[in-house]
Amino acid sequence: MKAMCKFFSVSRAGYYAWVQRMEQEDRETTNKQLIQEAYDKSHQTYGYRRITLWLRQHKGVWLNHKRVLRLMQVLQIRSLARRRKLFKKMADLEIYHRYDNVLNREFTATRPNQKWTTDITYLRTQQGWAYLSVIRDLFDGFIIAHELGTENSLALVLNTLKQAKQNEQVQAGLLLHSDQGFQYTSHAYYTLTHEYAMTPSMSRRGNCWDNAPMENFFGHLKEEALQHVHLPSFQDLKQILEDYVHFYNYERIQLKTRQTPYETRCLSA
Repeated sequence: MKAMCKFFSVSRAGYYAWVQRMEQEDRETTNKQLIQEAYDKSHQTYGYRRITLWLRQHKGVWLNHKRVLRLMQVLQIRSLARRRKLFKKMADLEIYHRYDNVLNREFTATRPNQKWTTDITYLRTQQGWAYLSVIRDLFDGFIIAHELGTENSLALVLNTLKQAKQNEQVQAGLLLHSDQGFQYTSHAYYTLTHEYAMTPSMSRRGNCWDNAPMENFFGHLKEEALQHVHLPSFQDLKQILEDYVHFYNYERIQLKTRQTPYETRCLSA
């Protein structure tokens, strides 16, 4: 060993450091393969915390969650199920609008089209992720408008709002509550709600309970309409949603009122 190190003009300490690095790279290669396996088996929905748990439970491999995160970054993979809705910096001159939580968890209304709530959920299809934007009336739970798209875009939200305006007679001051997604902080959203004389309201950052009615609807949708459907095509999903929204509005009895949303809406006229 001494003669070899002298021949290659390297120190023994340098040689052993190189050997150690090679062994470390081998271990990281195995770890990356295991992380990729966990990611694939979760249908690309697991983040670093769940992958860390999966490795312990299924492979008996104990990795620090920070190490898993670092290796996921090397692999350029991330959870596609839940992405934090942060403010997107599209340009230095872009204008962002934040609104107070005017709704403040007052989830009841005295008449239709007094308080609306809106949000977007992610749905898997054969072609990849689809994005469903929904507006719901807090008076009766009626789904005012919904729009399905292949991109989580500003256009998706604006088209949903335009559809809602076409479907309903909106009076000035209607409260429209959302989370702090980049679409709702955009200047285009501000302009359209201002044009429609609506009052925007926003959940506190990272607080899903401030928009619980929308979370509730998405939960019912996924449990009652999508749970037993195996990876539909985009067009099939679109039809499933159309059928379910019609069922939800006109046929599904709500336990609280013992009526359908449509019946409650008609009785208020």
